Amino acid sequence: MLYTEWNWDDAMAVRYEEGQEDGLEKGIEKGRVSEKLEIARNLLAKGSTPEFVHDITGLDIETIKTL
Repeated sequence: MLYTEWNWDDAMAVRYEEGQEDGLEKGIEKGRVSEKLEIARNLLAKGSTPEFVHDITGLDIETIKTL
């Protein structure tokens, strides 16, 4: 856009696409966290230690202890 005439509609379309990509990335990350929490709950239900759950999921110990 630097070497062409400024076009508001084009700028808004680019911003919309960037927003869609950002939203998709955030949604994927949120899904990963939800999956990790579910895995952690299952491991704890089977008698795993919080330290083992931390090693498997990467969740912090405090979060695991609250589950």
